Amino acid sequence: MATMTIRNIDDRLKARLRVLSAMHGRSMEDEARDILSTALSAEPTRGRHLVDSIRARIEPLGGVELELPAREVIRAPVDLGA
Repeated sequence: MATMTIRNIDDRLKARLRVLSAMHGRSMEDEARDILSTALSAEPTRGRHLVDSIRARIEPLGGVELELPAREVIRAPVDLGA
């Protein structure tokens, strides 16, 4: 098994860990090990892309047909040398 040292932990965080470990009747090291194990054993949730999320909300309401304006002819470039 590997050993890990964690430095610069916020005092409030350490106090919360101390209280939590006392509530569970184990050492702070065991509590931290359990927290890490629990947090890292779950599969990370993969978020959907924004477009997919919007589509999932809007699709049940039905679609909308938009009338697109006809494209115009491209104008001649401006002569900046004159």
